[in-house]
Amino acid sequence: MKAAGLVVEYNPFHNGHQYHLDQSLARTKADIAVGVMSGNFLQRGEPALVNKWARTKMALKAGVDLIVELPFVHAVQKAEYFSEAAILLLEELQCEWVCFGSEKGEIEPFTNTYALLAEHADLIDQQAKTFMNAGHSYPKAMALAYAELKKNYPDMLTLDQPNNILGFHYVSAILKNKLSIKPITIQRTGSGYHDAALPKDSIASATAIRKEITADGSLKDVARFLPGASYDVLRDYQEEMRLWHTWDLYWPYVKLKLLTTSPSALKDIYEMKEGLENRLVTAAQTSATFLEFMQKVKTKRYTWTRLQRLLTYLLMNITNDDIPHTLKPTYIRVLGFSQKGREYMQSLKKEKGHLLLTRPAAANDPILSIEQRAANVHASILPAEMWQKVQKREYQPPVII
Repeated sequence: MKAAGLVVEYNPFHNGHQYHLDQSLARTKADIAVGVMSGNFLQRGEPALVNKWARTKMALKAGVDLIVELPFVHAVQKAEYFSEAAILLLEELQCEWVCFGSEKGEIEPFTNTYALLAEHADLIDQQAKTFMNAGHSYPKAMALAYAELKKNYPDMLTLDQPNNILGFHYVSAILKNKLSIKPITIQRTGSGYHDAALPKDSIASATAIRKEITADGSLKDVARFLPGASYDVLRDYQEEMRLWHTWDLYWPYVKLKLLTTSPSALKDIYEMKEGLENRLVTAAQTSATFLEFMQKVKTKRYTWTRLQRLLTYLLMNITNDDIPHTLKPTYIRVLGFSQKGREYMQSLKKEKGHLLLTRPAAANDPILSIEQRAANVHASILPAEMWQKVQKREYQPPVII
């Protein structure tokens, strides 16, 4: 069996994801699709709208054959760390390809840009430091330094779109680590990643779909942007859990931690740098809502995404000691599979059986223990009976479709 790998969040799985899945299988002629999926908290430091089990169901019903979890310590990270960890997982799973969306759907600009950046690495670093000293965040400083180099090489990849940024880091991880997996890019269609308005056609961004769902709690206005199975899973989740997971619901816990944790303990939180804890505490003392708080602490240097990730680490009590020094997977947590996915796992067991994990209760791994903590925190806002049910679900076998 040949496998096409996908790096996904499916928050939630929508028609654009279905298009990407179908195109990936068509382009590669792979036998199965394998998805590496973030768990209950996502790369941009957001709680997933619904938990990982619901999102796994959506993916399997749409035609993904095997879903494995990208651990929290690798998922809630800068793009380059997130991407490399996901690619290393797909390599361990012996996927022949990784398929990702991009603006033009051509792989050559990604490989050519990697070579140019390697050639001019010292110049990029020097210019980025200059821009950071001028008050810009690290991502913005790198973007400005990149733009300066692009003036001399206009055919370089445009790195101002999330799909291109992640795709570039996937390709970089493959080339840097000399991996066997081959990158293929699918030209994206429909709304952009951050488009907040629902379009006239049938493909909307996940951002726009979430915004509509959380605005009034209703699914009726987003039904045409979702495969039928996704709609059903979301409807069932809302009926059972009676809420969507948003930062607004976790804000009271974040505020409480900021106002009751000692400065020395706050400094130990992962990525809490440059005295940022003082700025957060001051803002928390005068903020009634999550939006009000974020508007007070966001600056050119401290981006919305960086702050959300930091608050997620705070919520989870993630310290510098919790983050592993390697991105290489220490286990492969299976969240769900189809019959073909089961057969593929059986074929992997001779070589990777020691890594494959379907019953987490039997494992003893510090990264997995953080994953279980993340599941508890994500479920903490649920009604008591649902919270207990989701707690138990974390230790049960995978979803099977």
